[in-house]
Amino acid sequence: MSQFFNDLWDSIFTPGTTPTLVRATHYSFAALLITLVVLCLTTYNKHFYFLTAIAGCLWATLTWFIGELDKMKEEMAKQNAPVTDEVEDNVIDTEERPEEPKTEDHKKDD
Repeated sequence: MSQFFNDLWDSIFTPGTTPTLVRATHYSFAALLITLVVLCLTTYNKHFYFLTAIAGCLWATLTWFIGELDKMKEEMAKQNAPVTDEVEDNVIDTEERPEEPKTEDHKKDD
């Protein structure tokens, strides 16, 4: 068990997702949903039903997103390209740089 926490601590300093971080995410959401279901069954409060639905949707969305990241890593590995370099280059290339406003001197030259 202590190895899990050591790996979790190390994953904080590792870029991207690690299996330990994904596992910790699933454990956290499972504990949250178990708690919310127990509260739903004991209190019959509609707020807990809504919170359970929201937490379930969030967990499903997060699981989908992690799967998409894994697919992207596999595609990058097939192309033999480092994942982080290509993503960073793509982000830098697509950034919009604001155009400098023309002053009176520049307008005369045009």
